[in-house]
Amino acid sequence: MKKTIFSLIVMMMLSVCAFAQDTQPKEKLHRVYCELLGTQKFMSQKCNVSVDFGQNPYENSRLVDEKGKSITFNSMVDAMNYMGELGWKFEQAYVVTVSSSQNVYHWLLSKDITEDEAISAGFKTKAQLKKEQGE
Repeated sequence: MKKTIFSLIVMMMLSVCAFAQDTQPKEKLHRVYCELLGTQKFMSQKCNVSVDFGQNPYENSRLVDEKGKSITFNSMVDAMNYMGELGWKFEQAYVVTVSSSQNVYHWLLSKDITEDEAISAGFKTKAQLKKEQGE
C-alpha cells in the first residue's frame, strides 16, 4: 500500500513539473510593417522593388543579393512570394499613377517579430549592405 501511495505522489509531482514547464512565458512578439514599392522596368515586364520600413525614406532601399546586385522580380507577386518565404504577410495593396504611363505599386506587409529580431531579417537593402561594408 505504501508503494502505491508513493508511486501516485511521484507521478503527481512529475505531472505538476511538466505542466509548470509548459507555462513558461514565451518571448513577446510585436507586429511590424513594411511597404513594398514596385515600378515596372522600362521596356520590360519585370519589376524593380524597394522596401520601406518607415525609418529613413531617403536611403537606398532597393533589395539586393549577397553581392550587392539589385534583385529584379518578374512581378509584384514574385516579390511577395520572396517576402512570404521570410515570414511576411500581405495586408493591403494599391496603385499610384505617377505619370500617364508609370504606375507605382504599393503593397503593405506585416510580420510578428521578437525584440531581438531585426525587422529586415533574411534580406538586405543597398543601404544596409553599404553600412555593413563600412562605406
